[in-house]
Amino acid sequence: KMREFKSKAFWKGVLAELIGITLFISLSISAAVGQPKASSPDQEVKVSLAFGLAIATLAQSLGHISGAHLNPAVTFGMLASCQISVFKAVMYIIAQLLGASMASGIVYGVRPNGTDVLGVNSLNNVTSSQGVGIELLVTFQLVLCVIATTDKRRHDVTGSAPLAIGLSVAFGHLAAISYTGCGMNPARSFGPALITSNFKDHWVYWVGPMCGGVAAALVYDFLLFPKSDELPDRMRVLVNGQDGEYNVTAPDENTRVEMSLK
Repeated sequence: KMREFKSKAFWKGVLAELIGITLFISLSISAAVGQPKASSPDQEVKVSLAFGLAIATLAQSLGHISGAHLNPAVTFGMLASCQISVFKAVMYIIAQLLGASMASGIVYGVRPNGTDVLGVNSLNNVTSSQGVGIELLVTFQLVLCVIATTDKRRHDVTGSAPLAIGLSVAFGHLAAISYTGCGMNPARSFGPALITSNFKDHWVYWVGPMCGGVAAALVYDFLLFPKSDELPDRMRVLVNGQDGEYNVTAPDENTRVEMSLK
């Protein structure tokens, strides 16, 4: 932990998560606010594309700095996959929640007159348990896509990993937005809920995505494409981060980010 705490690259990554999630939430939520026909099919496509394109753009821009998690469920999945340390996961999630809250406050301040909505996720004619299941499924496919497309053991990913991840986000929204508003990202759900003090069914948007992220990591690592790492090596990453990731005596340019995109 001290190695990470002393590393400029580590704190640059935390800052990148803060800036990235602030841009992501403020721009994406803006696409869902201020439209009189917010529940119409064309609006759902617009919002889905906004979220997907935002993630694709920011993943391309910040992937080499922080890995561009921009989602506590992705960070939790990377932790379950033993690709980041516990300290890094905690700091990333704090940055993500702070950035989402700031972004939601910004959108709340610039929203059109007469508009009270802020993109708060809510269940639409589904039970809370059904909502958890839907959120779990859409987040499962997202985290599976993230881990698979950024797997350094692969040499067959010839397309754009950021675009694939962005399309995965858009796909999840197209599938779930009519049922749960599609949280898929606890930080995205937390920001608007905090600013509007509306936490109804909010636990659904934490339990579903977090469980989906962990499930995707475990299925990929132990069933679909198992790693050869021994348990002590995995535990070492959880405590100290990956070997060579942070070298406080070397130039920042030589540091390595665990989820650098191909």
